[in-house]
Order: sequence, then C-alpha cells, then structure tokens
Amino acid sequence: MPAHTDYRLSQLDELEAESIHIFREVAAEFEKPVLMCSGGKDSIVMLRLAEKAFHPAKLPFPILQVDTGFDFPEVLAARDSWVQRLGARLIVASVDDAIKRGIVVDDGKTSRNRLQIGTLLNVIEEEGFTAAFGGGRRDEEKARAKERIYSHRDEFGQWDPKNQRPELWSLYNGRLHAGEHMRVFPLSNWTELDIWHYIGRERIEIPTIYFAHRRKVIKRDSMLLSASDAVQPRDGESITERTVRFRTVGDMTLTGCVESDADTVEKIIDEIAVARLTERGATRGDDRFSEAAMEDRKKEGYF
Repeated sequence: MPAHTDYRLSQLDELEAESIHIFREVAAEFEKPVLMCSGGKDSIVMLRLAEKAFHPAKLPFPILQVDTGFDFPEVLAARDSWVQRLGARLIVASVDDAIKRGIVVDDGKTSRNRLQIGTLLNVIEEEGFTAAFGGGRRDEEKARAKERIYSHRDEFGQWDPKNQRPELWSLYNGRLHAGEHMRVFPLSNWTELDIWHYIGRERIEIPTIYFAHRRKVIKRDSMLLSASDAVQPRDGESITERTVRFRTVGDMTLTGCVESDADTVEKIIDEIAVARLTERGATRGDDRFSEAAMEDRKKEGYF
C-alpha cells in the first residue's frame, strides 16, 4: 500500500511563503520599491525572505536605512555585513544631514526617533520610491495591529487608519495617484516567537546585542538604557554593570534592554514563550509618551 504523503506546510513555511509572495507581488506591481532596514532582527529576516524570493538574482530594489545618529554599532555592523553579502545598494538617510539641510528641525526636545519621520518622507520623495517595505508586525503594538499589509500613504506621506483598503483573499490593491506611495509589511502575520524560530531554523546572522552579554546600564523610567556618550547618568542615577540583552533595537537613547541570561536562540525562544509584554511595550521609550504614541507617529508618516 503506497505511503500517504502529507503536503501540509508547517506554520513557519506558510508564513515564509506568504512573505515571499508579497515581495514578488510588490516587485512586479510597483515601479520603484525600496526595503527599509534598521539592522534589527525583523529587518534582517526581511532581507533573508527577499533573498529567497529572488534567488539566484540580486534584490531588484535598494536597501534604505534612516540613521538617527544614535544607532548601536553592533546593529550597523550586522547591516553592513548583509548588504555586502547580498551585493545590494544601500541608501542611508541621515537625521543629522536632514537637520543641517533644514528638512527637519532639532528643537532640543523632539527625539531623534520622531525626527526620522521627516527624514524618511524626504528620501522617499527625492528618490521617487512608490513602495517601501517595512518590518512591522501586528503583534508588536495596537496601532500596527490596525494596519493592512498594503498600507496606503497619501501625497504627504500620511496614514489614515479609517481609510484602508480591504485585502480579501490576500488580494492587494496597489493603485496610487501621483505623489502617493505604499508601505508594505511582509511580516504582518508573524509574531516575535515566529521571528526567533525562523532565525534559529535559517541560522540567520543578527546583531550580537540580541544575546545576553555584560553591559554598563543606567536605570531610567523603569528601563535599563545602555550607558554611552549619548546616555549619561542624571541626578540620582548611577551606572551599573548587568547581564542583559535587547529584544528590539533603535535609537540607543530611547531603547532599553532587559536582564537575561539567554545567550542562544533556544534560550531566547524559551524566554519569549512566557513573556507577557511585547518587545516594544517593554523596552521602547518612544512608545510611552501616550497611549496613542505609535499611532500618532504613523499618521505623520512613521514606519
């Protein structure tokens, strides 16, 4: 009697197939796409999926990073390693440069993270990008849970959560008017745990700061910030050394780490499996300004 063949895909295989389909759809439909890459784990998983989508050809679009000037060196090293291996074109949009050119205004109060908005919209307009891949996932934050895979941006780069296009049967409407563009999120249906299972399965190179290590930190607003030239103790604060790791990476002045001894992918998966806070909710200071902080930034044009 012939053996029964099970053609069902695993959960990771289904997620991978959906993401690859999205990459190919965008490459075929839009005139000038770009892949936004912060150098963090989600961005790097996107690079791996894009690599699979178009192998053996090179990526049919450039890679874009918006540099706050306060990015972790380990993150930039991982980004450069991937860009070199893929043979891709890297565009770096610098917040410092945008300030010098008068594109954004540094008033001494606004965070570099928020200044990324104008910097990003400017490079999208200057380069004429019609679609920009982002690494957002719906499980990260409630504003991102509202967003479609194809997320329409108007001629000012803004997002209207009440005016989104239906995506029945995974059919995506990429129609644009002059000056508009689309943000596209291939990882929308992934969770943080899915990301780590995929990193482990694919043996993906990611920044070393995601794994437990000794680091000098400052406790501020219930977060552990990495001590650096940009982050110094305030009155009543002190620098201590602890074993920590980062669950998410961004502007080092706003991104906290967590105490952990998880120094392998397997240990990180075990740790996340019992976590009750998302990585952004636990360690991103820029999401703590208000209940709608992320949604407000996204409406203005944020990632």
